[in-house]
Amino acid sequence: MNIQEVKSEKGMIAWLVEDHTVEIVNIGFAFNGGITQDPVGKEGMANLMAGLFIEGAGNYDSDAFQMKLDDAGAEMGLEAQRHYICGSVCMLPKQQDAAFGLLRLALNAPRFDQGPIDRVRAEIVSDIVGSERDPDAIAQRKWLRAIYGTHPFSRPGEGTKESLAGITPPDLLAFHKAIFARDGLHIAVVGDIDANTLRERLDQLFGDLPEQQTLAPVADVVPKLGQLVEENCDLPQTSLRLAWPGVKRSAPDHFATVLMNDILGGSGMTSRLFEEVREKRGLAYHVSSELTLDKLLVTTETRSDCAAQTLSIVRDVVKQMAQQGPTGAELKAAKKHLIGTYAIDRLGSTSSIADRLLDLQIHKADVDYNQRRARSIGRVTLKQVKAAAKKLLSAEPAILVVGPPLGGKDE
Repeated sequence: MNIQEVKSEKGMIAWLVEDHTVEIVNIGFAFNGGITQDPVGKEGMANLMAGLFIEGAGNYDSDAFQMKLDDAGAEMGLEAQRHYICGSVCMLPKQQDAAFGLLRLALNAPRFDQGPIDRVRAEIVSDIVGSERDPDAIAQRKWLRAIYGTHPFSRPGEGTKESLAGITPPDLLAFHKAIFARDGLHIAVVGDIDANTLRERLDQLFGDLPEQQTLAPVADVVPKLGQLVEENCDLPQTSLRLAWPGVKRSAPDHFATVLMNDILGGSGMTSRLFEEVREKRGLAYHVSSELTLDKLLVTTETRSDCAAQTLSIVRDVVKQMAQQGPTGAELKAAKKHLIGTYAIDRLGSTSSIADRLLDLQIHKADVDYNQRRARSIGRVTLKQVKAAAKKLLSAEPAILVVGPPLGGKDE
């Protein structure tokens, strides 16, 4: 795959993968910031702003803007994530003038009219009210408070009924101005567009944004592990979530940890957790582990009368991995899996390629990362994977249980 770095006259940089075999252009963009930038007392600001992205811009109110978007045959959206505000646009090359014009308006001149604010806010509040009766949603909020304390990571991304009620159009405009600026921007483009055309479009879209963001600092946080969080409710199924320490992408043992996670629970039906929990005992339909930036997370769901047994087995499997590590055969299979499925899982369409390129930029990778990744995985030794397993999985996990009380049977 040929990834080009395209730089505009005003200094905007985008990664481009040209593909003229498809009549489509996908653009992904992200601004540093996100839910962690929500002001205290106005939680939900980023999420509400994202929901208003196509609800009017420039001279077009909500109805007119969406009608123009339909006429252009384009789709666009915005999502508030923990650290970023991420957007995507899909357009037809023949109608790109109209699509780029609408995107420029949405980026540079949002209206934040009161009518759409009230409507989108009401939709979010309706979801919040519904979640107040959902044990899993209640448990998620409890879980975040338990492992992150008062850190911004613990705040509900959707906000609360009270915090949303206090958000005004001037608040949204100020929040938009603080985040939508060029120095915190990442751009990825894939599809039927060439570098020269894109170079001009970059300045058209982003060139008039403020030069610098105004972000509040967000302190690093280490999840508080070694605790049991329970949401007791009378359910036939019990959800289990266990968290161990994670590892940063820049860490020397990142790929060793990725391989260890693949063997533990990231490879689906061939993983140790799947073998022990599903195949041998039939305790769950699904069990997996996921490696994030700040934790390794194991999730599963089982019959409530089997919850203590399932929890015990999961902990035993993880303990064995921590103490003994994987076998040479498991490591060989994991390398083959991670290298062989990468293109299929992540790079199978123009939109997924754009997502992946954007993710690489966000995490400060370079354009040849896809080639270096396979080599880096191939060089990892069994000793390194065992060391990563011991370092991370020897800790006491944080455990979330959603269902009837375990009654101490998991020990």
